[in-house]
Amino acid sequence: MRIQTKHYINGAFVESTGTEVLDVINPATEEVIGKISNGTAEDVDRAVQAAKEAFPAFSQTTKEERIELLNNIAHEYEKRKKEFIDTVTEELGAPLHLSERSHYNMGLAHFREAAKQLETFEFEEIRGNSVIRKEPIGVSGLITPWNFPTNQTTTKLSSAFAAGCTVVLKPSELTPYSAIMLTEIFEKAGLPKGVFNLVNGTGQTVGNAITSHPDVEFISFTGSGETGKIISKNAANTIKKVALELGGKSPLIVLPDFDIEIAVKLAVANVVFNCGQMCTAASRTLVPKDKVEQFIELAVKRLERYPVGDPRDPGSALGPVISQQQFDRVQGYIQKGIEEGARVVAGGLGKPEGLEKGYYVKPTIFADVTNDMTIAQEEIFGPVMSIITYETVDEAIEIANDTIYGLSAYVLGEDKATIEKVAHSIRAGQVNINGAIADYSIPFGGVKQSGIGREWGDYGINEYLEIKSIIGIY
Repeated sequence: MRIQTKHYINGAFVESTGTEVLDVINPATEEVIGKISNGTAEDVDRAVQAAKEAFPAFSQTTKEERIELLNNIAHEYEKRKKEFIDTVTEELGAPLHLSERSHYNMGLAHFREAAKQLETFEFEEIRGNSVIRKEPIGVSGLITPWNFPTNQTTTKLSSAFAAGCTVVLKPSELTPYSAIMLTEIFEKAGLPKGVFNLVNGTGQTVGNAITSHPDVEFISFTGSGETGKIISKNAANTIKKVALELGGKSPLIVLPDFDIEIAVKLAVANVVFNCGQMCTAASRTLVPKDKVEQFIELAVKRLERYPVGDPRDPGSALGPVISQQQFDRVQGYIQKGIEEGARVVAGGLGKPEGLEKGYYVKPTIFADVTNDMTIAQEEIFGPVMSIITYETVDEAIEIANDTIYGLSAYVLGEDKATIEKVAHSIRAGQVNINGAIADYSIPFGGVKQSGIGREWGDYGINEYLEIKSIIGIY
């Protein structure tokens, strides 16, 4: 049992000013694995004050000092590899191999990348007889989701530290233990007290307190669009800068000249990755009409390679979804798809056979989907693929853009000119070509209702900086 009912404020774990305690549930067993405190507005006040007091000194540290700090953090992070893998598997339900290959490694990559970017990052530009400076924005409030408890947290923290900002972090109350481990790592790495502060709790209490606090200058949030709207309203009262990484309904376009078997392999892998619980999931698969039956047949067969089961079983490719609420959400969308006339060709309602305990769902493939159906328009956040047909490339582009979201898109093809046309025409913050490996140096973020701002690499660091012009200094 993991019991941590203290918050980390000004370099120490301290008791909460509140008395409410939240259970943390293992989604694979539905058992309580620990408890955290539900923080209060007063706890947030104390954390913000600590960050505010630490800001003047930390914001004046040199680039070289922050590079050393980030490398020290990465070094300490690597020492806890096995514990991170076990923790993510326990609190998120990710299979062990995924906790290592993805969650652990992504967390480490952001600290390493931020240190690397700082080596060549320019904080000053001389223009004529003037200087344009990039200066730390101030105390930053970070609110992170449960689906990537290391990746989403470390990308924000590494950029903030690289820029010279102090922070208050609220991780998801569903997956808090990876963030608590990071706290211990920061202490070992020598992070000055007050630079990092952690307040656990719910969005209704801690999240609202952070986003409306007058001494927080910048909010970086990853989560749902509805919560993003609330945060924007809270931040508007004190004219805060806000970065939002929200939902997605990403298209994967299989162009006519691409190998159908490879297309199936990439499409299925994307939909089931992290049990479909990612905002970049390619949940709308666009296939040429004359190839759809072949695609369906191969996709159903390919799905058999992804057994659902105990995340600690090496044979399991998918674990559970995060909670009963998320299980019910996925079931509701599958039911809606059936009601609206989509055809279930794999998976469907209910739990996989033999898995009655735990929030397990069946990976599901829908055929005969039209883009106006609910399952094609709304984010499901589960392993559900909607196959949509098209006849021309222009029609595929039109379907791809026919959504309120614009986070990611995927294009599979051979002809370079056609690939470029499609990639340039899709309204999304990131377009992946032919299953390219992630590059943590390039910007990540969305357009339309998928968000505002960018993370990763130098663009991520820039989010935590303000521009100052000093005119006539030379």
